[in-house]
Amino acid sequence: MLRQRARELGRDEIASPAIQDMIGRMRDTMRDAPGVGLAAPQIGESIQLVVIEDPPQSQAGLTPAQLAERERSTVAFHVLINPRLTVVGDEQVAAYEGCLSFAGFSMIVPRWRHVRVEALDERGEPVVKVAGGWYARILQHEIDHLRGIVCCDRMEPRSLTTYDNHFRHWRSLTIDEVRAALGATPEDA
Repeated sequence: MLRQRARELGRDEIASPAIQDMIGRMRDTMRDAPGVGLAAPQIGESIQLVVIEDPPQSQAGLTPAQLAERERSTVAFHVLINPRLTVVGDEQVAAYEGCLSFAGFSMIVPRWRHVRVEALDERGEPVVKVAGGWYARILQHEIDHLRGIVCCDRMEPRSLTTYDNHFRHWRSLTIDEVRAALGATPEDA
């Protein structure tokens, strides 16, 4: 399921009790994990639907400097259906990412710094999200799932690590310091 391109939802489907119930279950699953996003293919449903939320409690333990470095701020809960992502600018940023589909692992993934997403919300109404930094990363990660792409497809290969090792050895280092320690460069990605 994770390697398939998910199908679009029709507006009539969005209002159905089955999809509305799925949105609630996905929200609860994402929060329980905990995670900052979840795509329907991750729960075995090949449809273009994602839920996203980056609440203050998920940022606990990060210093103000780390939050600023990651360009990370609170993102309220929302739903995106049939999203279309457009890259804004040409700047990429590499950062560690995890995935609920690969629990326990972390990896350096380069992503576009700024994106624009056009989608439908949980009521079938058009929405536009313009995002930068960490929020742009979340959007790209979740929309990739709808295209059959997982973060390890985009990772810098030598950067794969367990969460335990990440927190023990790499968390306090910059991405460039990690690359130097691994003998890797951005061109290796």
